[in-house]
Amino acid sequence: MAVDRRKFLGTGVAAAAALQAPAVLGAGKPRVVVIGGGAGGATAARYIAKDSEGAIDVTLVEPTRSYYTCFFSNLYIGGFQELPDIAHSYGTLASQYGVNVVHDWAVGIDRDARTVSLAGGAVLPYDRLILSPGIDFVDGAVEGWDITAQNKMPHAYKAGSQSELLKAQIAAMPEGGTFAMVAPPNPYRCPPGPYERVSMVAHVLKQKNPTAKIIIADPKPKFSKMALFQEGWGHHYDGMIDWIGEEFGGGNVSVDPEAMTVTIDGEETKVDACNVIPAMKAGRICELAGITEDNWAPVSGHTMQSRLDENIHVLGDACAQGDMPKSGFSANSQAKVAAMAVRGALLDSKVFPAQFSNTCWSLIGENDGVKVGATYQATDEKIAKVDGFISQTGEDALLRQQTYEESIGWYAGITADMFG
Repeated sequence: MAVDRRKFLGTGVAAAAALQAPAVLGAGKPRVVVIGGGAGGATAARYIAKDSEGAIDVTLVEPTRSYYTCFFSNLYIGGFQELPDIAHSYGTLASQYGVNVVHDWAVGIDRDARTVSLAGGAVLPYDRLILSPGIDFVDGAVEGWDITAQNKMPHAYKAGSQSELLKAQIAAMPEGGTFAMVAPPNPYRCPPGPYERVSMVAHVLKQKNPTAKIIIADPKPKFSKMALFQEGWGHHYDGMIDWIGEEFGGGNVSVDPEAMTVTIDGEETKVDACNVIPAMKAGRICELAGITEDNWAPVSGHTMQSRLDENIHVLGDACAQGDMPKSGFSANSQAKVAAMAVRGALLDSKVFPAQFSNTCWSLIGENDGVKVGATYQATDEKIAKVDGFISQTGEDALLRQQTYEESIGWYAGITADMFG
C-alpha cells in the first residue's frame, strides 16, 4: 500500500516530544503512543488520558481524519444507514481529553530505542506502545486478485471509499445480473460480517433488481450464525442466494478482475459485481515491529501485552489472544484491559483481573436482527470463553426487531466510548 505523507494537525506537543529521548519513569510525564484510531486504539487512548487525569502523555497516530466504522458499514450498503452515520472524528479526544492526535502513517518501530517513525518524518518516543492497526490482506490469498484490483473487485473490509464503491457497483448491476462474493478463510475480522453483507446486498437487489442472483464462494465448511442466516435467506430472499462451501469447491476459487469472471472448482461464471474478501493478517505495522507469528501478534490476555515485547500492547483484529472473535466489541473490551494495565505500569495504579465480553449483531432483513456473544476471562495460556449465547431459529418478529433496535443502541454507546 502506498504511504501518504501527512503533516501534523495541531500537534505542537507531539512534535516537541519527538525531539526528546524516551522518558525515565519518575523523571517526567510518561508517554504512551497508540497506533490505530479504531475501536481498540481510540478507546485505549481515551481511557488512558481520562483515567490518568493528564498524568500520562497520550499520542494517537491515525492517518484518517474521518474514521468509518467497519461495524455497521454493511447497513450502509443495505440502505439502513447513510455514510455520515458511520463517520467519526477525533476532535473530542483532542479537545476534551488532551490526546495528541497525529494524522500520519506509522512506518517503523525501533523497539530498542522505543520510538515510532512516521511517514511525515517525525519520530515519537514512547514508554508504552499500543498497536491497534486492524487488518491487512495476505498476498496471493485469492488467485487473480491483489490490492491493485480493489477498484474493480472491492474488498470493502476497510470501511469508507471501498464501501461506497461496492454499493455503487451493486446499484449499477443489470437486471437479472449476478453478484459474487469470495468469502475469507478463518480467522478474519467479524465472523458474521460477510454473511450480513450478503443479506444487505440481497435486500437491495430484492427491491431494485429482484431477478438478480448472488453466489458465495466460501472456503469454510460452515460459518458464524449459519443456521440463522440460511433461515433468514430462505424467508426474505428465497432462491436468490447460492452458498458454495468447501465441500462443493468453494475453496478452489480464482478471479479475473478485467474479464469480471469468477471460477469456482473449474467452472467459470461471468459476474456483474464481485466482492473479494481475502485472507487476513495483522496490520503491517505489527510485522514491521517484529511481533507477529503466523500472521498475527500473540499477546497475554491478562494485559494485552505482546508476548515478544513487554513494552507493546496489541489490541483487536491484529492480535492472537485465544477465543475472542475479531470484532469491534472485542477490540473495545480489550482496550480497557490494556489501558488499565498501562496505567498500572506507568503510575502504579490499581490493576484488576482482566474480564472481557463480546456481542456481534447482524441484520438479515428489515427489523430482522440476530446476535451471538460471550464472556471471557484471561488465563496464562489465552483469553478463554466462559459462557455464550446466540439467537435461535424460529424466533418471533418482535424479538428480532428488539434485537435490531438493541444493536442501534449499542452502536451509539460504543462510538461514544471510543471517541467521547
